[in-house]
Amino acid sequence: MVNESDRHARFNELAKNYGADLYRYAMWICGNDALAKDLVQETYLRAWKALDKLNDIAAAKSWMITILRREYARTFERKVPKFTDVETVVIPEDSELEPDDRAEIKLLRESIMELAPKYREPLLLQVVLGHSCQEISDQLGISKSAVMTQLFRAREQLKSRLRKDGVTANVHELF
Repeated sequence: MVNESDRHARFNELAKNYGADLYRYAMWICGNDALAKDLVQETYLRAWKALDKLNDIAAAKSWMITILRREYARTFERKVPKFTDVETVVIPEDSELEPDDRAEIKLLRESIMELAPKYREPLLLQVVLGHSCQEISDQLGISKSAVMTQLFRAREQLKSRLRKDGVTANVHELF
């Protein structure tokens, strides 16, 4: 049994090492800063409760990403989305991006989110979090060759959708 001080230190190390990756992944899957932060907090809460079940510290990142993915799925089971009056919406200024760049990023994000989860999840794990095919395989519980096939098909579907929408840039350049 691990004493409470060691447990706190272990958890703090996990949060420090993987917090930015969890937030980045959450932003990709939900596209909302507040919800992404909530998802990360819920992930931390669930990870804290189950910390004693984590036997392999090398698997911690995948374990926490899995918790986050499941927590995101739970948000649709238990919450009714809030509706906002369009007249009250304030669009923040993003001075670093040109309008064309913002539109292209928005189109790319929408196109990725339209992919079937079978293709979207491995793609996001690789592109957003930088996971290797083996790490994706371990996390999703599928073979490495299946991951490679799904990544290839995801990119091909994405290229097709973007070309259809008039984006001619190479998909790899957009990531």
